[in-house]
Amino acid sequence: MLIAGGGLVGLCAAAFLAQRGIRSIAIERLRASSPLPRAAFFHMRTLELFRSLGIEDEVREQSARDYIPEGGIVALESLAGRKLADIMPSLNEGVADLSPCRRLYLNQPSLEPILRRCALSAGATLNEGAEVTAVDQDADGVTVTATNIDSGGRRELRGQYLIAADGGHSRVRQLLGIEYGGRGAFSNSLTIYFTADVSPWIADHAWSVIYVNNPRLSGFFRLNRSAQAGFLGVNTVGDPKLDAVAAANAAADTSEARLIDLVRIGVGVPDLNVRIDGFTRWRATASVAQRFQDKRVFIVGDAAHLMPPNGGFGGNTGIHDAHNLAWKLALVIGGHASEELLSTYSSEREPVAQLTVEQAFARYVARTAPWLPADPPPQPMINDLNIELGYLYNSSQGLHADPHTTRGMPGSRAPHLWLTRSGERLSTLDLIKNYTLLSGRDGGKWLGVAAAVANEFGGLPLNAHCIGRDVGDPEGLFGEYYGVGAKGASLVRPDGFVAWRSPQDSADCAGELGAALARSLIRH
Repeated sequence: MLIAGGGLVGLCAAAFLAQRGIRSIAIERLRASSPLPRAAFFHMRTLELFRSLGIEDEVREQSARDYIPEGGIVALESLAGRKLADIMPSLNEGVADLSPCRRLYLNQPSLEPILRRCALSAGATLNEGAEVTAVDQDADGVTVTATNIDSGGRRELRGQYLIAADGGHSRVRQLLGIEYGGRGAFSNSLTIYFTADVSPWIADHAWSVIYVNNPRLSGFFRLNRSAQAGFLGVNTVGDPKLDAVAAANAAADTSEARLIDLVRIGVGVPDLNVRIDGFTRWRATASVAQRFQDKRVFIVGDAAHLMPPNGGFGGNTGIHDAHNLAWKLALVIGGHASEELLSTYSSEREPVAQLTVEQAFARYVARTAPWLPADPPPQPMINDLNIELGYLYNSSQGLHADPHTTRGMPGSRAPHLWLTRSGERLSTLDLIKNYTLLSGRDGGKWLGVAAAVANEFGGLPLNAHCIGRDVGDPEGLFGEYYGVGAKGASLVRPDGFVAWRSPQDSADCAGELGAALARSLIRH
């Protein structure tokens, strides 16, 4: 398997593939992670995927070193100014019953080494200092030309498929002639990395993200635990009502004096002692690739969708892309599924990307640029949880739902419920490694046919558990959470989404389970 890009999403793709026994080569331009402290907001769904890789604890420990846990999101006039709004009082308020994991912030340069070790230790290969400069597909595979950034030397690599995780300027996407559609760019933004003691204005406030909005700039701060350093993202400067074009060009002047001035404006202290550690220019953009697949090439992450940082949806959505694709590739390569299964990557992930990009844009407008003209107008904002855990695949209920109410509905993420086994507490999500059949306490008929049905699909990996018998259900809530009775069963895909359920048993359990698997695997 070939992967273009060895950053956040590319490394996750390599790790998810390795988790399923698929070796990969990731081709990455950079020889090391950026030293600049680019913080990212990682959602519960993403932490659940890290949990499945066995790195959740390490990620959480690193997060606690970088940032204050459980911080909130606020809007201020400036750090020294008045509060304008409490956007999210606490990072994990009201989420405890939905997941075994909790949201967190983590510097991306701190996370990537963890992902790199995870992928490499499981058999992935990382080819650094090179980029994909040519792609050639045929009926059996993909050949890419990897060009060394320094020497210009070229090397041909071949794999069955190629995952393009090479970012918003994706060379692979360009080589395939796939364009972005959507709203495009609406701000020439700037991130300023700085060192300055702003602790007097943070005091004991547990704030993870601080939006600042005043007549001179709009943007957001993220600060380290001690409030001695961090970065300021600047989206607009000046009054957009007077000159919207100039205001949106925040990165027009990147002289050191101007960067110091902007930090001081954001803090609200004109004589603050500031050291500039670096800066990056970026465009606030809301775009989605016109297609996510070209024969044997799949587009993931920023190569597939670009969105403003508001809500922290970008990186999380890319990681979920990679996970959705990895298990499907593994089953096709292993001969358990038809190649048609791979087409469901696009049909499932494109609608999620469209929804998420529009929701990120709506948050950008509401929190940073309410003056921004938009045609069509921004969508009404839906609850973060609906985007984070409640997106749906191929559901008659639409693109999203409140994850409190989905209750094991086919097309939704399987609900989290605390169970017990051998005296240890575990989540229902911890049981889901491959296709997984979960039955009620009297659902032995379903479990009795599981192995034989799996053999009909070439020895398909299929786990089966009777909840309330071989796995304890202390509060007796499995049936309520999964929408099945004591004799019912739920079939969950390897990515943790419900493929099918039967509220009770059946006169032909083997036939029903086999038909459900055939539909999910696109086996005719």
